[in-house]
Amino acid sequence: MAKLRMIIDQVETGTMLLPEFQRGYVWNRDQVRGLMRSLYRGHPVGGLLLWETAAEDVSVRGSMAGTGTHLLLLDGQQRITSLYGIIQGEPPRFFEGNPDAFTGLYFNVADEQFKFYAPSIMADDHRWIDVTRLFQEDISAFVNGFSEKEPENLPTYVARLTQLRNLLERDFHEEKITGKDVSTDEVVDIFNRVNSGGTKLTKGDLALAKLCSDWPDARTVMREHLAKWESAGFNFNLDWLLRNSTSVATGRAEFSSLDAVSAATFRQSLTSSTDYIGHFLDVVSSRLGLDHDRVLMGRMAFPVISRLLALNGGEFSNSEEQGKALYWYVHSALWGRFAGSTETYLNHDFDTAQRNGVDGLIRSLERWRGGNLDVQPHDFGGSTTGSRFYPLLYLLTRVNGARDLGTGLELKAEMLGRLSSLQVHHIFPKALLYEAGYPRSLVNSIANFCFLTQNSNLAVGKRNPAEYFPEAESKHPGVLASQWIPQDPELWHVDRYEDFLEARKELLAGAAQGFLSQLREGTSQHAGQGLQPLAVSTGDETDARDAQVRDMIEEMVRLGCVKPITDTEIADPESGRALAMAEAYWPEGLQPGQGEPVILELDAEAADLPRLEELGYEVFTSVDALLGFVQRRSDSAAGVESDDGVTGEPEGQPSNPAAETESVAEFGAQMLKLYERSRTEANYAATYFRSMLSELGPLETARKLLDSPAVSDGFAALWERGRLDLTVEALVTQPRFEELFTEQELSAARKRLDQFGYPVGRAVS
Repeated sequence: MAKLRMIIDQVETGTMLLPEFQRGYVWNRDQVRGLMRSLYRGHPVGGLLLWETAAEDVSVRGSMAGTGTHLLLLDGQQRITSLYGIIQGEPPRFFEGNPDAFTGLYFNVADEQFKFYAPSIMADDHRWIDVTRLFQEDISAFVNGFSEKEPENLPTYVARLTQLRNLLERDFHEEKITGKDVSTDEVVDIFNRVNSGGTKLTKGDLALAKLCSDWPDARTVMREHLAKWESAGFNFNLDWLLRNSTSVATGRAEFSSLDAVSAATFRQSLTSSTDYIGHFLDVVSSRLGLDHDRVLMGRMAFPVISRLLALNGGEFSNSEEQGKALYWYVHSALWGRFAGSTETYLNHDFDTAQRNGVDGLIRSLERWRGGNLDVQPHDFGGSTTGSRFYPLLYLLTRVNGARDLGTGLELKAEMLGRLSSLQVHHIFPKALLYEAGYPRSLVNSIANFCFLTQNSNLAVGKRNPAEYFPEAESKHPGVLASQWIPQDPELWHVDRYEDFLEARKELLAGAAQGFLSQLREGTSQHAGQGLQPLAVSTGDETDARDAQVRDMIEEMVRLGCVKPITDTEIADPESGRALAMAEAYWPEGLQPGQGEPVILELDAEAADLPRLEELGYEVFTSVDALLGFVQRRSDSAAGVESDDGVTGEPEGQPSNPAAETESVAEFGAQMLKLYERSRTEANYAATYFRSMLSELGPLETARKLLDSPAVSDGFAALWERGRLDLTVEALVTQPRFEELFTEQELSAARKRLDQFGYPVGRAVS
């Protein structure tokens, strides 16, 4: 057993450290609150697992105190880091993570609750005590305030603060792994078993742990390279960079192959691989125009390119060989070469590159595809910017001289000047298509996208193509053809939208096939053309679905979740087949390394949900459901009961019982009417909304929806159908019901309606 006071001292003096293979701090504020609540109430919070070893023989994080035996924290990092941060007012020296998770914790001496600082609640309220200040200054710092304002409660408040400070004397059970013969591999195995429900280590983490034993700065150096690429607009992770370095060092894909590699050899391989990656990024940007993270296809093809360059002295022999490498790279990405059985295919391609170079890689890819690498019109049938063929559309726009519909200028940075910020443009506006009844998958079809300057996109707005196409062509002859727009005016009408898509897919496939064939044959007109990067915006402030997902992500990050990958394809790890096009994806769980991968897929009918669940993904098909899950999880972590409704009267709630009595019944009737009209007039069955009405009643249902950080699934669905008049937001802003809600609630409703173009206060017929 060890007292918390002693553990804090050991961390402070550097005799208790973290092994290098441990991941960083991942707890959120609710988990910290839950820990403090449990400790204060005397509940069990688990023991510690320590490795007692000569730390100079092991790669560690933190500043080591002298030589000899040290304690390495294997299980309990999140708890000890949180407590150290709260008590000391700063994170420990081995800290990696977000210190906001334990900064600003307060304790209420009246109701014994822990919360993080909120000025609106705590300012000028002597009952809220800064917990860090309590540990730093002692109880006497607060006695005068209690004596002046609540002398009758002084004994109670002092007793509660004493109880809180006495956590320093709390005993923690410690188990220790000892013995000179215990290896890092054995300890890592023990760590993984005891952390089966906590932070999981990847194979890359384990490989790096071994390398760091001989080269402690390995992670730091690798992160510096990642930061450099991030500043250039490309986001990669440690495992990806390690895979590239492994390919250069060993010619194999498995991280275990690094076991036989010395630290010096790995360091050289890392230097070489980062040079190769940087070189190839320059090539794909300048020759293909793939100049930012969203369009950088085929990331797992990079280790093969790194290996190819390593075998070839670090560079391509000539522009023809470079073109062939680009041809292989694009096709490997389009067909998902490394989406499934990644290590198997990487090893196969490493061997092929060594035997037969880039020509062998192309022939091998052809055989894998059944002898055919041709791009067909139906390949552009995907939707959203997460599709494999979205980068190909951008590539064609850059290399084939697509022109801006507003200015007629080619979409090149040197021609556009200050207008070089591009936006994804829906050729047929979303509002028109939704109003005509087209489903979301067709509205967001790749074949309905093109790229325009921001000014041109704003000028086109929600106009019908039948109106703005003739104007654009009249001002800038040939501009429509440059964007692969079908020339038949009959296809420019909303009722011919699907025919337009098919015709444009034909044009896009022809352009793609022509360009890629030139790359392979070494006849590309674009060799060395030096395309300059452009900025591209894909978000749409006027799309309720986009706003809903964006606001959901912002709220989840606030609650301690990591930022997800957005608009991304989820592939089957065995076959490489696309299983879903996720609006948001958390590959390592909602917190790093904790829990199963999480997917938000709003087009459930287009996804293979049974296979996703079979593979262990947690799949949510509703923003409301995912937000509710995260909120319940946060409540559980904080040790409070989940509350699906609003408890008590909200702050500022009107208190006019007579007026409420007259209005509530009518409001309830209108809420039920919204449900029925949504079902019969908009073909939307708001089942979740109906269950809320039954469980919470009409007023609390409305308040919960208005208090949500994101618009509801119902609001987004009704926006898609052009029926915001059937939303709760439209109903509550009617003058006859305004008295039932606070100004904050009404303001939220008005803001949403205004954001999506609905006149606030218009009567619901």
